[in-house]
Amino acid sequence: MPDHNHYQTQEIILRCSRCGKPITPSEAIQTPTGYRCSDCVRQQQKIFDTSRPQDYVLGFIIAVLLSLLGSWLTSLIGFFTVLLAPAAGVGIAEAVRLVTKKRRSKRLFRLIRLGIILGGLPIPVLILFNLLFSRGAGAFSLFSLLPLGYQILYLVMAVPSAYYRLSGSQR
Repeated sequence: MPDHNHYQTQEIILRCSRCGKPITPSEAIQTPTGYRCSDCVRQQQKIFDTSRPQDYVLGFIIAVLLSLLGSWLTSLIGFFTVLLAPAAGVGIAEAVRLVTKKRRSKRLFRLIRLGIILGGLPIPVLILFNLLFSRGAGAFSLFSLLPLGYQILYLVMAVPSAYYRLSGSQR
């Protein structure tokens, strides 16, 4: 009778050249410096700059436009910005990842972060301008400052959400 376990398990005959973890031939990933486990390859990929020049342009444009949309939605939903902002940040990051085909670099991530900030600024600037110049200096109240507060909350929550999603950092 044939041994069925032979077909279900593979003999461990290799070790990762980086961490020394035992790996099977089907798990091994060949690199210029030897075989590596998938965990070591994944960690190493975060270090490399794989972005192309067009990624910076397209990623920045997408980040600005989608952040402007998120800021506009924030002006409509008010308090629920607490829910929208992190989702908007992740959505922007996913759109950028789609357009850039998941290519990565620290400079690209920083530029996307800047794009989100710049895209999120026009509406709060208009709100602030309206507060300062159309109502007079004595017309401030807590209620009149809420829309500006929601816009700031949007930026404070969306920017890190997008950055962490793009960079693959774990919180």
